[in-house]
Amino acid sequence: MHLLAQEEYGFRCLLQVAQHRGSEPLTIPEIAEAEGLSPEYTAKLMRALRQGGLVTSTRGPGGGYRLARDSREVTAWEVIGTLGGSFFPESFCNSHPGLLRDCIHTTDCSIRALWRALEAGLRDALDRITLADLQRAESEFALWVDAPSPEAAAEEPTG
Repeated sequence: MHLLAQEEYGFRCLLQVAQHRGSEPLTIPEIAEAEGLSPEYTAKLMRALRQGGLVTSTRGPGGGYRLARDSREVTAWEVIGTLGGSFFPESFCNSHPGLLRDCIHTTDCSIRALWRALEAGLRDALDRITLADLQRAESEFALWVDAPSPEAAAEEPTG
């Protein structure tokens, strides 16, 4: 599994919008310059984020992009889903039948179960992380994401 460039750069553009503190919306040239991307590619990414309901746009002079919701309400899983879709889409098996028209493992496939379990785990983890969480400095985020959850800490045996 790997993330596509669209998912990486789209995430980065969205974080630029989330971190923007000015009163005016953030423009495509501003986002593009901040992320080292072309304005054309940035426009494509922002269009996908707008169509996914993550940002709103205003046209004309003084226009640009703002978050559609508070950064504490937008999860990393939602962003990934908007930019790239599922890690293991339902159509995955249909596109890998080998030399045959249909995969020979349509009724019993432990590999399919593995991919579904991994996607469920990823979804669970990424649903707990919001854009607000990702606005932390890298070192702070690394400590935060590695810290046990309050539920896990309560389950750990004491000395």
